[in-house]
Amino acid sequence: MFDNTEVAFKLKTDAQLERAYFLFKMISNEPLVKMGTAVTKFALNVHLPVEGLIRSTVFDHFCGGVNEKDCMPVVDSMMDTGVYSVLDYSVEGKEEASQFDATMHKVLELTQFAEKKPAMPFSVFKPTGLGRLKIWQKVTEGEELNQEEQKEWLRIQERYEAICKEAYTRNIELLIDAEETWMQLAADNLAEQMMEKYNIEKTIVFSTLQCYRWDRLDYLKRIHARAKAKGYKLGFKIVRGAYLEKENERAKEKGYPTPICVNKQATDDEFNAVVGYILENLDDISLFLGSHNEDSSYQAMEKMKSLGIAHNDPRVWFGQLYGMSDHITYNLAEAGYNVAKYIPFGPVKDVMPYLIRRAEENTSVAGQTSRELELLKRERTRRGL
Repeated sequence: MFDNTEVAFKLKTDAQLERAYFLFKMISNEPLVKMGTAVTKFALNVHLPVEGLIRSTVFDHFCGGVNEKDCMPVVDSMMDTGVYSVLDYSVEGKEEASQFDATMHKVLELTQFAEKKPAMPFSVFKPTGLGRLKIWQKVTEGEELNQEEQKEWLRIQERYEAICKEAYTRNIELLIDAEETWMQLAADNLAEQMMEKYNIEKTIVFSTLQCYRWDRLDYLKRIHARAKAKGYKLGFKIVRGAYLEKENERAKEKGYPTPICVNKQATDDEFNAVVGYILENLDDISLFLGSHNEDSSYQAMEKMKSLGIAHNDPRVWFGQLYGMSDHITYNLAEAGYNVAKYIPFGPVKDVMPYLIRRAEENTSVAGQTSRELELLKRERTRRGL
């Protein structure tokens, strides 16, 4: 099913196909990726005029634009093929309250806009987009907050509340991303409070489970028991995770057991078990399956079939990142499944941490880049390029 390159790349012009092939050839070279990311960071920090080059290559491939207006042609063309959009304001690494408020207002605007745009059934935000990592970490680790930090934490909770309330009012499903384990417990607990408050009749708020963590199935079962007892629904985006090297390095440095599964097979097993558990409990838990893995997608499809779940059941969504795994996205849509692309956007410099993570992730995930290259090469041959 995922081998149909004509369907996979039908929205790409010949020039876009050639650019994608060039980019993935570059990404397949790990030393080149490391050197390129270092040079790019340096060039941006010293204000060298490289934004135009970044914009015309890696940025335009993996991002929808610098603002939401830029993204609309992408959103509309994908909707014509049955693929929905999740606009992701991917600005990271901020430290000031004014910047966190600006991100909150941007997410509120996008949520309000999504109400009028059927192609955008979801809104999304990242916890550290609404407050400093240091505060999240201290709350996760149970450290006492001083008076100023208590005010910061209260403001973070108020930003969460404002966004979740807006999503509930507009009937737009809200995806809350996951981050590093040393801040994640505070984010999980706050997301659980929001689910308890807003997921009464249907799922509005979705938290995220990173299944390269070996404890996520157990956590899911515990939160499911609590939700059933209190009478509210759960929503989860399921991913493998994007901070693997950082997690293992920190665990080694600080001398605690790594929270990450021992190998890729264990991660795959955890991921598939979590997805299976949710599909078996779909009356209580909605699923957004975020994966670039063909086997996991096939397993989920088979599980849906065995349980009699319709392809277009509104409680089950598949999702991939813009610029990656088009062979999964567009072939799923062609087969009638609910599928959405995460479309990051924002000023080039502010989105660079996201783009660097994508490059590093494609380099480190065994077989992913070679699979992209193989499919792109096949489509180039089909088109006679």
